[in-house]
Amino acid sequence: MMVLIIDGESLRLEDIIKVAVEKESIELSSISKEKVEVSREYVNKIIENNEVVYGVTTGFGKFCNVNISSQDTRDLQVNLIRSHSAGVGEYLSEDAVRAMMLLRANALAKGYSGIRYSTLQTLIDMLNKGVIPRVPSQGSLGASGDLVPLAHMVLVMIGEGEAVYKGKVMSGKEAMQLARIMPVTLEAKEGLALINGTQAMTAIGSLALAEAINLSRIADISAALTFEALNGVIDAFDENVNLVRPHKGQIECARNMRKLLEGSQFVTHQGNPKVQDAYTLRCIPQVHGAVRDALEHIKEIVEIEMNSATDNPLIFPESDVVISGGNFHGEPIAINMDYMGIAVSELASIAERRIERLVNPSLNEGLPAFLVDNGGLNSGLMIAQYTAASLVSENKTLATPASVDSIPSSANQEDHVSMGMIAARKARKIVENTRNVLAIELLCAAQAIDLRLQESKGKELGKGTKVTYSAIREKIMPIDKDRVLSNDMKVIAESIQDNKLTKH
Repeated sequence: MMVLIIDGESLRLEDIIKVAVEKESIELSSISKEKVEVSREYVNKIIENNEVVYGVTTGFGKFCNVNISSQDTRDLQVNLIRSHSAGVGEYLSEDAVRAMMLLRANALAKGYSGIRYSTLQTLIDMLNKGVIPRVPSQGSLGASGDLVPLAHMVLVMIGEGEAVYKGKVMSGKEAMQLARIMPVTLEAKEGLALINGTQAMTAIGSLALAEAINLSRIADISAALTFEALNGVIDAFDENVNLVRPHKGQIECARNMRKLLEGSQFVTHQGNPKVQDAYTLRCIPQVHGAVRDALEHIKEIVEIEMNSATDNPLIFPESDVVISGGNFHGEPIAINMDYMGIAVSELASIAERRIERLVNPSLNEGLPAFLVDNGGLNSGLMIAQYTAASLVSENKTLATPASVDSIPSSANQEDHVSMGMIAARKARKIVENTRNVLAIELLCAAQAIDLRLQESKGKELGKGTKVTYSAIREKIMPIDKDRVLSNDMKVIAESIQDNKLTKH
């Protein structure tokens, strides 16, 4: 099996998918092991010298001025984990928890957290052996990091809480026993090192981002199929038009549309018979391209965060100093999760308007109403557009930024928080909704293409669109009379998620 080496410096978005979704194992680099051990030796020296250091020999949050004796340091760490395990709501998906565990291990691998190597290795062993903590999705303010979800993760590390192991829900203690992993007895600083960070919001955000990037590609494909079905004017995608407004995403999208539609005998040119199309067809590069650019920026920010030390205080043995700062604050992720939610919502919004053009006999260039014969007896794809409209409306609500809100906590010691976990969860839901909207567009576009092929026998689809059309028709038959549509939508949405629509 492949093993991903983590070092706190080089994790990338595709690595998250390998570990969280494909369940690849991880291993700590030898250099990281050395850094972790040096950092821990420094913490031990602090304890031996009875120095006052936040979270090591003091309480937490508003209790930062309460000194803790060396005899009580173990109880302090366990109390921290138990008291902060206050989550509610639905449990996070297994892939999100696996991503969170990977990200926390990678942050600790940087060697600035003061954790013992053996404790970090326990977290890695849990991930590799499939002991996945049950983590409630609600309760994080996004500063001081994702305390609540990470605390539920650590509960299992100490033999408490709940976990999923080999598909079964059980106590954390039982899961650790079955996996033959010894629970950890936390030492000074370790509880705080494990839960003080942005790894829950970044985990969910990373998974959402990976799919959003894929959806931006699928959106071009679904748009191209619709474009052919509606005899779109391809001149709008001409290189000259897009080079004089040189946004990278717009240029790439226009190039992709030309490639997908290459050889198509269903597209038209300006003046024959139309001068120009409505915006949902003509402005595909401008809208899809803006989303591409947004996702590229978000990816850059997320990958920085993946490889950051985000706990507090941070240990700098080489400088002989411990610094209490604010790297746990989730604002960089919070803002960019909101940004992603807004951007991906636009893919769904413009797609829904293209769906409307496909099914509306006043707009669909002579196709039957709702893309079905015997209209009236059959409703065809009428209600498919309803579903898309509902999802788009829901996205509009979800895209309202979470990061603009803050509610002070810990007796006003933590007086500005990011709400990054909320932003990430909303972004992932928007991605899910958008996947379904694009599935509906593909369903409608394929049906419209069938009707075009019937009336224009011998005409060819574009080189790229032909592949996707064939892949859809391998899974779903054309609609000749009314049937349950949700099954068709589900099949296409799953093909999008599994990245199978373009592999034919």
